[in-house]
Amino acid sequence: MRFVIAVLLVASLVSCGPGMNKILKSKDPAYKLKMADAFYAKKKWMKAQTIYEDVLPYYKTTPQAEDIYYKYAYAAYNQKDYLNAENLFKNFLEGYRNSPRAEEIEYMRAYTFFLQSPKAELDQTNTYKAISNLQTFINTHPQSVRNAEANRLIDELRKKLETKDYKSAMLYYNIGEFRAAGVTFTTLLENFPESNAADEYKFMAIRSFYRAAELTVVTKKVERFREVINTANEFIERFPESKYRKDVEAYIASSNTEIQKFSNNEQVKTTT
Repeated sequence: MRFVIAVLLVASLVSCGPGMNKILKSKDPAYKLKMADAFYAKKKWMKAQTIYEDVLPYYKTTPQAEDIYYKYAYAAYNQKDYLNAENLFKNFLEGYRNSPRAEEIEYMRAYTFFLQSPKAELDQTNTYKAISNLQTFINTHPQSVRNAEANRLIDELRKKLETKDYKSAMLYYNIGEFRAAGVTFTTLLENFPESNAADEYKFMAIRSFYRAAELTVVTKKVERFREVINTANEFIERFPESKYRKDVEAYIASSNTEIQKFSNNEQVKTTT
């Protein structure tokens, strides 16, 4: 990774032309800073970032340092280098916690995690980090004008997590791992109780547990079918108007039939 970054940096400097080389070779920090600011104003982010990085050590203990680091971080962000930008925003907060810009940068750091959140099928580490950082921002800045947007982003991220968990549950169901599917659908509903698909998740849990009960060993069938009935009764209590209600009632009736059948078989074995 370091080798790749080094190659890209060299390539960028070559493409910048002789003017850029002249700036970097200059012994005048003020001149370098002036040119970095000029490039920044023109949205030439790579050039600005390269010079800011070069000139920062000269201004580390000066009043200008905060503004330089602020632009340095945004230069990375504006190149869509979100991994680096997140780290630079974090460093800004550690170095300038009392800055008037601290609230903005705290939000931007959380936002970079949002921008790094991948599609639902992939690892969601950055999604969880984004939610955590956005929620922390809301909690620590309850009056911020950015909170409405932060809440919208959290909702979007949670929807992605819901989609991922739904696909996992359906995968278990489709490959015949019915008990795992039932548990996963139940957990999905617990994690996203406000979902518009909440009744579907509960119904799929019932359907999965029923299929698992059909396939389980004889000695556990009564127990498993009773679990189906209990889950189905919870469904009716929570979603009395659901379009799935008739199907749920059918699972209750069928489960009772199965319980009666296997209970009778046990009685016959005991008698004989």
